[in-house]
Amino acid sequence: MTPETSSADTTAQAPWQSNDTAAYAPTQQRFDWGKALPLVGPVVLLLIWDLVVRFGLIKPILLPAPIDTLLTLINGMAGPVLLPHFWVTLERTLYAFAIATAVGMPLGIALGSNERAYRSVEFVIDFFRSTPASALIPLFLLIFGINNINKVAIAAFGAFLIVIFNCAYGVINARKQRVAAAKVMGASRWQIFKDVLFWESLQPTFVGLRSAVSMALVIVVVAEMFIGSENGLGHKIIDAQQVMNVRVMYAAIMAAGILGYALNVLFLALEKRVVHWSGR
Repeated sequence: MTPETSSADTTAQAPWQSNDTAAYAPTQQRFDWGKALPLVGPVVLLLIWDLVVRFGLIKPILLPAPIDTLLTLINGMAGPVLLPHFWVTLERTLYAFAIATAVGMPLGIALGSNERAYRSVEFVIDFFRSTPASALIPLFLLIFGINNINKVAIAAFGAFLIVIFNCAYGVINARKQRVAAAKVMGASRWQIFKDVLFWESLQPTFVGLRSAVSMALVIVVVAEMFIGSENGLGHKIIDAQQVMNVRVMYAAIMAAGILGYALNVLFLALEKRVVHWSGR
């Protein structure tokens, strides 16, 4: 046996052994920095806020340090300072949104399925949709007086206009090819409505629902500020501002922002789950 043959035999591998041993080597997982991008904005904002306070560009009596505000927010949401007002504002917002949805969705779908009917009321819808809801507060005060119903009613009205517009728009702009295909297959008007138009309108409807719940929250907070309210985040904000309790004021503002953001994220998740075929 020659030395070359002996060397080849000793270096030969068994059939079950892989030539590419690197394929089985443990791979080093790298952190995906893309997932951290949503945190960049808040961190930069808090950093700028802190620097502005530290260098005295704004007096602490007008703008407290971010750490003080965050601690006030945490303590307030864990006790009676903010938590009861948070729940009251959330309750009013959900009541207003439920009323707007219960009335606006069926009416919007009905108007959208009959384009002539929608065109006949389009000006009225667009006019009131373009009118600031805060400008209607005196009118609702005359109708409902100074009570909790007033705040829910004006928020429901503002949200209702958004819901009805988006529902009608979604039905009117349903894909014509699918409607035509349903007609060719002999579907009745009711079958076209419930099997084609309704599902086609869901995507713009959910967009309208997200906008409507945000609008309801905005109007509720504004109404709590200026319509003789004794509770709610809007009341807490204006009350803290009047006695120069700026930490509580900023904490209440942040609580309202967190509530609005949470509602928006909730409806985004619901939209992705329900309208999972969107864009197909």
